[in-house]
Amino acid sequence: MTHPDDVIASRVLHLLEQRAVGTSICPSEVARSLEQDEPAWRALMPEVRRVARALAAAEIIDLTQGDDRLNPDKEPEGPIRLRRGAHFKHP
Repeated sequence: MTHPDDVIASRVLHLLEQRAVGTSICPSEVARSLEQDEPAWRALMPEVRRVARALAAAEIIDLTQGDDRLNPDKEPEGPIRLRRGAHFKHP
């Protein structure tokens, strides 16, 4: 099942809001919170990563690998993490 971008973005922000400042989440946490069935949440991962890149381009979140902040204009290879960016705000 697909989810609208705004639903995915809202879930990213909600999950980050629940964490301490400076901590991160895995994109799979977002997918799992939207789909319980493993094949379904795995199928959702490309959408979650795409929405995360858009949020990172707006500096709402940062994409990271280890201590490195990634360029949101490039498709990241391998595992990434999401953390609050400079413009993070969530009601």
